Amino acid sequence: MRKLIFEKFAGNPVLTASQFPSDIMYVMNPGAIKFKGEYLLLADAATTSTPIVFWIARSRDGIHFTPDPEPIAWPAHRYHETCVFDIRVTEMEGVYYLMYCSMTVERGVALGLVKTTDFVHFERIHQADVGYEFRNGALFPEKINGRYVRFDRPMPKNIEEQAGMCISYSDDLIHWDHTTALMQPRQGCWDSLKIGAGAVPIKTEAGWLEIYHGVDNSSTNDYIYRLGTVLLDLHDPSKIIARAELPVMWPEYQYELCGRCSNVVFTANALVEDDGTVRMYYGCADTCIGLATARLDELVDFTLHGENTRIRTFFRTEKETGAN
Repeated sequence: MRKLIFEKFAGNPVLTASQFPSDIMYVMNPGAIKFKGEYLLLADAATTSTPIVFWIARSRDGIHFTPDPEPIAWPAHRYHETCVFDIRVTEMEGVYYLMYCSMTVERGVALGLVKTTDFVHFERIHQADVGYEFRNGALFPEKINGRYVRFDRPMPKNIEEQAGMCISYSDDLIHWDHTTALMQPRQGCWDSLKIGAGAVPIKTEAGWLEIYHGVDNSSTNDYIYRLGTVLLDLHDPSKIIARAELPVMWPEYQYELCGRCSNVVFTANALVEDDGTVRMYYGCADTCIGLATARLDELVDFTLHGENTRIRTFFRTEKETGAN
């Protein structure tokens, strides 16, 4: 088997529901940040009454995590918010922006935005309605050409329709416009059905590196979630420099293959250490949280120059068979 670009921690999972109060059934898909010498995971914690709450777990070594006594005191929404999930944490000038998926009675699935400076007090930035359902938001860590930039993805009309990634822009973090299609699923590939933002994009000399998730429905009883990479132009992130054709990580262990949602590895973060290591905390089968690491330079090189045998041809053309 081809070597994964990410190396999974031998002690996985690093965070499970058993470490939380008894009414938590699953933990998954955390946003992550390094804050004042601690690693913070802002995990989706599914309660026995079904809704998800955001819960912080903290660690000094990035391996042994202790959940806070209580979930985050989430700020009120102007609509009736019925579920929240999949935070991405973006730091800009000492302010931490938490972009997440918000489900409300009035507008369905959309993106919400909350900010904090201390991970104790949280303030909502109300989002203007866009008139359609969408999700998978990740805010870039700096303005580009004087504007805020985010990934997002409109929701398809039904679950079996393809769905691709978009980029949108804002002057005030409230109103978003100039939504542009960035890339689409690829027929016959590991990301053939749906794609969406994973981590907050990483700025490199080669471009913005995005670790995204891709979904196909090749499994007999479920979808398969894998992770891939794409490089975007530093000055115009709607331009793709390179998109790796093969994934950098996929489900392979029991804790990734079996759970609340089988065959899933899913990330909402990628933390770059001073030595160039990318530390990624990822959701495993929507049940627990694992840790995987990679070298930033290897991720960039693989995206630009890696193996690119995407689709194997099972039916030869007439020219190949010598037919007239």
